[in-house]
Amino acid sequence: MSGPVRGSDARAVRGRRLRLLVVDDHDVVQWGFRLLFTEQSWVERCLSARTSEEALELAARYDPHVALVDLFLGEQSGAELCEALRRDSPQTRVLLISGAGWISPEAAKTAGASGFVPKDWPARHITRAVRRVANGQSVFAPRAEKPATPLTNREREVLGLMAFGATNREIAAQLHLSPHTVKEHTSALYRKLDVRNRAEAVQRAERLGLTSGGS
Repeated sequence: MSGPVRGSDARAVRGRRLRLLVVDDHDVVQWGFRLLFTEQSWVERCLSARTSEEALELAARYDPHVALVDLFLGEQSGAELCEALRRDSPQTRVLLISGAGWISPEAAKTAGASGFVPKDWPARHITRAVRRVANGQSVFAPRAEKPATPLTNREREVLGLMAFGATNREIAAQLHLSPHTVKEHTSALYRKLDVRNRAEAVQRAERLGLTSGGS
């Protein structure tokens, strides 16, 4: 986390309950963030939008203090929405979020964002990031580390099918491999990703941007 607190911004928010806007095209993500933030005593209202158009309309109507904007809104760009929000609702500060993608602090700042954090951060870290952004600070998560040993193309194929919930036997059939060979590949994946099971492997792969399932 970086960036000094600008006194005027901080004084404008402290002591007041915040209005938040969550912009994400996944209903479950919207629901989760609304549940998280409506439980916070410092939140006055948490709105949600699925598209850039909905987000801009809600921002104009409710003037949120902070907008959490998904980096990828279907075929729309979260960074472009950030620019539009900062232009049309300059009092709204933007915190970019993503499940698997990444944007550099420089690119995020150019778009007008005050920060970028991954969706899989612990809830307390995300709420803290929102409050820091509302208080005039910047919050940028470091880029996820890469596996110590690069994955082979075959291991990436196995990992991608694992992410879709395929069993070892189904993976073997699709890749024309024996179940034993698939088991060897999954063991290698666990070792390289430093995980213990399939669920952890998929979660870590999403954090590292090795799968295309997140957004």
